[in-house]
Amino acid sequence: MNRVLAIVLGGGAGTRLYPLTKQRAKPAVSLAGKYRLIDIPMSNCINSEINKIYVMTQFNSASLNRHISQTYHFSSFSDGFAEVLAAQQTPENPNWFQGTADAVRQYMWMFAEQRDVDEILILSGDHLYRMDYSVFIERHRSTNADITLSVLPIDAYRAPAFGLMKIDESSGRVVDFSEKPQGEELERMKVDTTTLGLTPEEAQEKPFIASMGIYVFKKDVLIDLLKNSPDSTDFGKEIIPSSAKDYNVQAYLFNDYWEDIGTIEAFYEANLALTRQPQPPFSFYDEKSPIYTRSRYLPPTKQLDCHVTESMIAEGCIIKNCQINRSVLGVRSRVESGCTLDNALVMGADYYQPFAERASGMGDTSIPIGIGENTKISRAIIDKNARIGRNVKIVNKDNVEESNQEEHGFYIRSGIVVVLKNAEIPDNTII
Repeated sequence: MNRVLAIVLGGGAGTRLYPLTKQRAKPAVSLAGKYRLIDIPMSNCINSEINKIYVMTQFNSASLNRHISQTYHFSSFSDGFAEVLAAQQTPENPNWFQGTADAVRQYMWMFAEQRDVDEILILSGDHLYRMDYSVFIERHRSTNADITLSVLPIDAYRAPAFGLMKIDESSGRVVDFSEKPQGEELERMKVDTTTLGLTPEEAQEKPFIASMGIYVFKKDVLIDLLKNSPDSTDFGKEIIPSSAKDYNVQAYLFNDYWEDIGTIEAFYEANLALTRQPQPPFSFYDEKSPIYTRSRYLPPTKQLDCHVTESMIAEGCIIKNCQINRSVLGVRSRVESGCTLDNALVMGADYYQPFAERASGMGDTSIPIGIGENTKISRAIIDKNARIGRNVKIVNKDNVEESNQEEHGFYIRSGIVVVLKNAEIPDNTII
């Protein structure tokens, strides 16, 4: 894999994940209490022995850049690297990145100069999955493909939300594309997925194949495609569908857990699914393929007379005399006595507030960082450094689906209350 270059796309403004993306890039959003979304493709690359990695960023990228520079270091005795490529304006191109393909095109001059690269692997920074890219790339090489797409077998319920494709059953080549089809067009995109390795039972249940947004190109093919279609800005919608006629485009089946964490609801559900028993859909407890992140050297979590069920609690937390059910608590979370957390995602804090400041009410506010006494939180996301007062109820009491209450420190998305980063929720507030 030493001749493969990986490019992780940092994504756009992340509007569907707002307000979690208000102050950070989408791949920098916290995951499972201690990781960030970007750690998934980065770890998959490292576990696949791909160690030439560029991360392309554009929006709110400061925390993402800092995380990558502090986390991913390769030996000086290897040719590995993990570098950030930020959007830039040049005399030749005064615009910011206009899409996935345009982002790669603007730096194509640099990728083309790398003589020790044969294939370029394109990845997204906001998906949750574990994948050995080396198997994917070996399939690409064995079929002598110009482009290989990683695809997912899906059922009729999920299919209209994806870009679907059809393949030639004899050669495995991708011959047709349809972006989010409906009705008769959806029915036309059915395929026999047994040709990709599914059992007849699985093929009947999942008769569609969807693009995962993971591609591997021969480097020369990618250069030609981007050069010859200067107005095409997106891989999935423009570059790849238009290339199927003239190039050998193959599909590689990935029949395992994969989740696009592009919306508040998907992000919330994917995090809480990690607490599921007896077997969560995705596990961080894999010694052969670990997920890496920045080392923080925090103390163990302290639990004082707590009742905790089906939950994940990161290191460095202090929780006292409370009930926590099916929740995820991030690093340095603090939960005071009498609290009840149910189906809650608490992202924790970036720092510890000094004891004297907490006790005396000194500082910018009298509300300490964390969750105050006798507070109840249900079906909510509490972003980092939030200050939740005493006797607060965050339960969406009116069953509101969508609401913008930024001046009060929270939003509601798909019925999920999202308390903003650094927000203050006063004592006795009911949401």
